[in-house]
Amino acid sequence: MDPAAEQAFEEYFRSRRDAVRRSAFLLCGDWHRADDLAQTAFVALHRKWDSIREPAALDAYVRRTLVRASIDESRRPWRRERMVSELPEPPAREDGTADGVATREALVDGLRKLPPRQRAVLVLRYLEGLDVAATAAALGCRQGTVKSQAAHGLTALRSVLGSALDDLRTA
Repeated sequence: MDPAAEQAFEEYFRSRRDAVRRSAFLLCGDWHRADDLAQTAFVALHRKWDSIREPAALDAYVRRTLVRASIDESRRPWRRERMVSELPEPPAREDGTADGVATREALVDGLRKLPPRQRAVLVLRYLEGLDVAATAAALGCRQGTVKSQAAHGLTALRSVLGSALDDLRTA
């Protein structure tokens, strides 16, 4: 890669790394995995930097790589959830915790419980603000799939968050 292209990549990386890392966290719910996913996306972008002609396509390429890496990683045998006879008690909220922090934690915990595809659709549609067509393009699927995954994901998220949100309201 020539020095000008290398500098352009560095500028893009510096401007987008935090946003990509936040998106990765929302996809997987773990900051360490989010760092790995973001790194995977940027390494893939670096490899293809010279072949990407349209600068507006950079975000879409990184987003698509991020989502695919997240879904692929969730399919790994060591990432599968293990069944337990009893669930651990959730940590007690300290009096000083703001509702916004508790709500964000509940949302991330709820997203973590969804299947990877539904999680990816919800993150891209509602947290990244993509429309149905852009989400379908990022995931490599049809728009109808995005709509159905969003509907199923929102229903599942509501049921998961129902008790958590009720706890927040009574606190």
